[in-house]
Amino acid sequence: MIVCIAEKPSVARDIATILGARNKKDVYIEGNGYQVTWTFGHLCTLKEPHEYTPAWKSWSLSSLPMIPPRFGIHLISNPTYEKQFKIIEELMQKAEMIINCGDAGQEGELIQRWVMQKAGAKCLVKRLWISSLTEESIREGFANLKDQADYQPLYEAGLSRAIGDWTLGMNATRLYTLKYGQNRQVLSIGRVQTPTLALIVNRQREIENFKPEPYWELKTIYRETTFSATKGKFMSKEEGLEFLEKIKEADLR
Repeated sequence: MIVCIAEKPSVARDIATILGARNKKDVYIEGNGYQVTWTFGHLCTLKEPHEYTPAWKSWSLSSLPMIPPRFGIHLISNPTYEKQFKIIEELMQKAEMIINCGDAGQEGELIQRWVMQKAGAKCLVKRLWISSLTEESIREGFANLKDQADYQPLYEAGLSRAIGDWTLGMNATRLYTLKYGQNRQVLSIGRVQTPTLALIVNRQREIENFKPEPYWELKTIYRETTFSATKGKFMSKEEGLEFLEKIKEADLR
């Protein structure tokens, strides 16, 4: 059997229909020589600190920075995910070939590679690379399957981002919590969430400190339509009148 693994059940159903796989099992669709299954986004993620060494289970400044000699992955603890992965693992262990049908992007590549690694897949792997889910696009993609190796740099980029997120998040969160959390709260730090929070805070401060100031605009009405001068706002009436003198003889274009 050829095992196809998509990122979402809906995508798996679309692919199965095109491939002629119509026998619906519990967590995959089978038929015409294919078994089409799916993840739910991330089934696997990087291991927690204590999984590398028990000393990292307790939060202490003396254990920072935590940098594993080699990063590993584990299955996310969730009954639905565990059931899904068990079937995926069985399918991949028996597969003649696997077709990675993950989303065409860095995250999609990372999600499926981690699942295949965790499942111990040993067979040939091909990559379906499509930008839409139309019937024509899916058929063309399966007619032009790519080699898994072609997307190794993409996977490595996604892996580097994940490791960077882990390194910053795990270490900085513990550092700021221990130093400033006052034993009452966890201060979560992240590569994306922290700058985003800063943008929100700065914007709120701008709103709170905003002081309205009067301004003037130049407008004219032509055929019952109001037009504004491209010069924009004038901070004084005199400035606006001065500009008006320059343009009042010009043609309206």
